[in-house]
Amino acid sequence: MAARTPDGELGAGRADGATGPARPSQPSRPLPSQRPPLYLRRPLLAGFLRQWPLLVVIVTVGVGLLLVAVERWRSGLLLVALGMLVAGAFRVLLPVRRIGFLAVRSRPVDVALSLGSGLALALVVLAIPPD
Repeated sequence: MAARTPDGELGAGRADGATGPARPSQPSRPLPSQRPPLYLRRPLLAGFLRQWPLLVVIVTVGVGLLLVAVERWRSGLLLVALGMLVAGAFRVLLPVRRIGFLAVRSRPVDVALSLGSGLALALVVLAIPPD
């Protein structure tokens, strides 16, 4: 049976009798280069990867505080001081778009506070004589 075109003329229809354009039998898969970006596929992972400097500092300080909690206060506080020094170094070396939430104030203030407090904490810990 022939299908009518919009003009009203008879035309050759599809073999299955349906009108309209034929659909492919299988959905086309996107090529690897056409995959959606990571922030759409795995938003939580992408958020952590964007904030990797902050994650490094938080993990370092967290491990230091755990050491303090298990009565290894000297090595724990030195690790906390190291985390603060690393935060200051990140703030000096990384651009603003990479530093993420470590950029709280202006760069000179952030660097002075984090490096100064990290250095002061390390000096106080090292100045206390061991038992």
